[in-house]
Amino acid sequence: MKNYTITVNGNVYDVTVDEGGQGAAPVAAPVAAAPAAAPAPAAKPASAGAGSIKIEAGAAGKVFKIEASVGQSVKTGDTVVILEAMKMEIPVVAPQDGTVASIDVAVGDPVEAGAVLATMN
Repeated sequence: MKNYTITVNGNVYDVTVDEGGQGAAPVAAPVAAAPAAAPAPAAKPASAGAGSIKIEAGAAGKVFKIEASVGQSVKTGDTVVILEAMKMEIPVVAPQDGTVASIDVAVGDPVEAGAVLATMN
């Protein structure tokens, strides 16, 4: 068996390969590692204060467009932010009726799945 360390999109994996195997498949396991140093984040857009309802990214990607603004009333299902991932535009919608309290990202920001994009009251 041989061990390899592979980095894919900033994620580090330790891979063990059985070379004399009887049909054995390679096994990959994620390894906790510090990602490459990211550039300093740009200044966040002004917000009217953090709200109690978080609007989170469902997938990793890049902020493509911000559809709502702080103070805007939104209904359940209204698009707040649009993410771009793998050449697809993914709308992130309001989970319930309310008012946008903060927009915590800017266009072009990379985001991970589960990252807070905005908050609502």
